[in-house]
Amino acid sequence: MNQFEDMQAFVRIVEAGSITKAAEQMNTVKSAVSRRLSELEKRLGVTLIIRTTRSQTLTENGQNYYQQCLRIIDDVAEIESNISSDHQALKGKIRLSAPLSFGIAHLAPALTAFNHQHPDILFDVDFNDRKVDLIEEGFDLAIRISNLADSTLMARKITKISLILCASLSYIEQYGLPITPHDLKRGHVKVNYCEAPENWLFKLHSKKELSIKVPTVLTSNNGDFLCQAAIDGQGLIFTPDFIVYKAIKNGQLRPILSEYYDNIDIPAYAVYPQNKHLSQRVRVLIDFLAQYYGDKPYWQLPKS
Repeated sequence: MNQFEDMQAFVRIVEAGSITKAAEQMNTVKSAVSRRLSELEKRLGVTLIIRTTRSQTLTENGQNYYQQCLRIIDDVAEIESNISSDHQALKGKIRLSAPLSFGIAHLAPALTAFNHQHPDILFDVDFNDRKVDLIEEGFDLAIRISNLADSTLMARKITKISLILCASLSYIEQYGLPITPHDLKRGHVKVNYCEAPENWLFKLHSKKELSIKVPTVLTSNNGDFLCQAAIDGQGLIFTPDFIVYKAIKNGQLRPILSEYYDNIDIPAYAVYPQNKHLSQRVRVLIDFLAQYYGDKPYWQLPKS
């Protein structure tokens, strides 16, 4: 039995959270992974993982072995990467997760451009607005649009995204054009993200802050759906610029009250687990994305 492969399998079992999930990620059967773990524990003469029908828990020996395995696997990967990166084309699979609207509209063309340079890279992409567990679900990296609070992840900023308050011409005809934030109190309505705050915060010319709750007529977890609802005149929308920039350019939506909020920028990051070796192909992809989008992405609109 290959000891290095045993280490890789053990790390996968630990990080996946179960033998079943590890087997799925390794594209093998559960019994083979379970047998491999049992044979590893027998050879070492210690119990590495306490297993029940519902959970698994690392023993102290298991935790120590896991940390040593990570170090050895990372060392080997780094050695091979340093030797081969200058002499071989990038190849292999990259499994990544990205928000649905951003992924389809903006990540897809970026990956196509990347594949033109590195045709031997195979992408396995999950477009999902939920926050995936990178380790448990076996992702190499994810794109996240938020101010990160999870210290267990490593992150690199790849671009920035701005929030814009918009209305359609049909909406303005029906409800009137808000000139100041106070006008929003006079019968205006909004379409809103499911988990977005109910109140909008504005800065008045007096420098005072004003918090206003505009009634919500529609909620959704998808920005493209809300954008179309706003275009159809159902309500105001406060949303990332990468979703509405085309509708603004072609006149379907109009930015409003821009002078009363500024610097509402959200960073977009490529994130990956800090205890997982970052392969050369993933490193190159992250560098590519940071250059592809840049600090002034193509969807950025001029300040009004």
